[in-house]
Amino acid sequence: MFKTAIGTILLTTLAAAGPRNAAPEFRATDSNGATVRLADYKGKVLLLNFWATWCGGCKLEIPWLIDFEKRYRDKGLAVIGVSMDDDGWKLVKPFIVEKGMNYPVILGTPDLAKSYAVDSMPRTLLIDRISRIAASHTGVVDRAAFESEIQALLKVAIQ
Repeated sequence: MFKTAIGTILLTTLAAAGPRNAAPEFRATDSNGATVRLADYKGKVLLLNFWATWCGGCKLEIPWLIDFEKRYRDKGLAVIGVSMDDDGWKLVKPFIVEKGMNYPVILGTPDLAKSYAVDSMPRTLLIDRISRIAASHTGVVDRAAFESEIQALLKVAIQ
């Protein structure tokens, strides 16, 4: 269904020079049974990461996302993982526990993937405090550059 983009980085800058597009709304249930909606994250910077258990690049990035969630949660960052695994929770829940993922994980659907232009993984988007797409990355990100983008977005107040 999806391919991985290991070693290929498609970077879209923080779009400071032009208007940002609204992030498509979604509603899903996380691994703990809680409802997760994009609208609930307004006022926060949201890191939305599309991944799969079989994706090598995704496995590389997950510890970084865990670290970002720990270090920047109190500054307004939220992380949501979107698993694109075809086998669903029976495969994903043990993986979440094994990796110690400290952020909500939902199961992606073809419609959700299409709405966020996911055609390979990992695919990570940064959504600003008013639910607009500020940056998108396909493939393994450069951790330091990505963290700089997160820090820059966290410094921007709601306008």
